[in-house]
Amino acid sequence: MIQIDEDSLICDLAETYGIFDYRQLPASQVAVFAFGLKDDSRIKLAISNSKVSFDTLLLASVVDRLSALVWFKTTDGQKGINKPKMIAQELTGKTKAKESNEMIFDSGEDFEEYRQQILEKIGGED
Repeated sequence: MIQIDEDSLICDLAETYGIFDYRQLPASQVAVFAFGLKDDSRIKLAISNSKVSFDTLLLASVVDRLSALVWFKTTDGQKGINKPKMIAQELTGKTKAKESNEMIFDSGEDFEEYRQQILEKIGGED
């Protein structure tokens, strides 16, 4: 824990137990205190590579699902436009890359070649 983020550990120990200088205590006792920290403590979030606590992430997911359900009932939702931003994805930094069915060809010949390959696969001609 000390190697990952000593400052976070110091803050957590001071906030939770009132320990301002953990070096004065035996290592085994500091380990017990560190183990007893809550899951949303700074050091445990740093260890798990999380930006927010599980409770916050869970609440954001609930809000995301609710906003999606409401959006589906709107005219924008029926058309599939102006989708609300997902808070949980923003908090975790995991945003999906937008999928696209768009293909770009360098020339008309490239397009015709690709078209011909598709037609051969499905066994049809013009």
